[in-house]
Amino acid sequence: MAASFSTEMRTAHLSGGDVAYVDEGQGSCIVLLHGIGSAARSWAAQIARLSRSWRVVAWNAPGYPPSAPLPMPAPDASDYAHRLADLLDHLHVASCHVAGHSLGCLAAARFARLCPTRIRSLTLASCALGHSRLEAAERERLLSARVRDVDELGAPGMAQKRGPRLLGPNASAQDIASVVETMAMVNPHGYAQAARMLSGGDLIGDLEALAPSLPVQFIYGSADVITPPEVNEQAALARPGAPITILPAAGHACYIEQAEAFSRAVEDFARIHD
Repeated sequence: MAASFSTEMRTAHLSGGDVAYVDEGQGSCIVLLHGIGSAARSWAAQIARLSRSWRVVAWNAPGYPPSAPLPMPAPDASDYAHRLADLLDHLHVASCHVAGHSLGCLAAARFARLCPTRIRSLTLASCALGHSRLEAAERERLLSARVRDVDELGAPGMAQKRGPRLLGPNASAQDIASVVETMAMVNPHGYAQAARMLSGGDLIGDLEALAPSLPVQFIYGSADVITPPEVNEQAALARPGAPITILPAAGHACYIEQAEAFSRAVEDFARIHD
């Protein structure tokens, strides 16, 4: 069930633009990276649970208010990874555990690839593979559909259309309302930038480039219709032997629907590799 968000958002004034973030707790750091229609507030349950024993950092990605957008019209995963590195520099976080959800997986894996000495473990949930391996026409169709939705419907209309599909068949009305409310807050320009990052993303390529010694785990819901189980299993094939946690009956936003089980999987994995 979705937790209410009462955590203070802070702002880092970085040379590349402001980044809004949550920074709670003490100890080794766990970084949480949200998906394309979300924000730091969606991690409320994880922040509350994990900050009892860990330092937890969760950002509003570039272009997700009040975080400034990236300067280029079509950023790629490296641009988001570099902005994340800048934020962690600002927060004096030398190394951390990183958990990404959906689009956040692309930023997380690229950060791990570009900054291998700064990452202790990598959790990838409800994996967005990116579209770089699709035919050009299909990539353009998918990108255009996303951008058209937010342009024509506005963020609230897009949220009403897309939001409920992020949850499984047994999701509570509270969880559905929480997902829709958060998605309705996205900025169309930032969302379009993120859609272009998704279009050019290549999660499998990034995973294959990581050192075999880097601990990676996968988490997904068995009822996910956005990035179905077979998509997550395809990502996991790039890391043979990586642990996989399947949350029964959970949809794409499995960390909201089954917050306790999700948080426990992240924490247990981080503790082993801390």
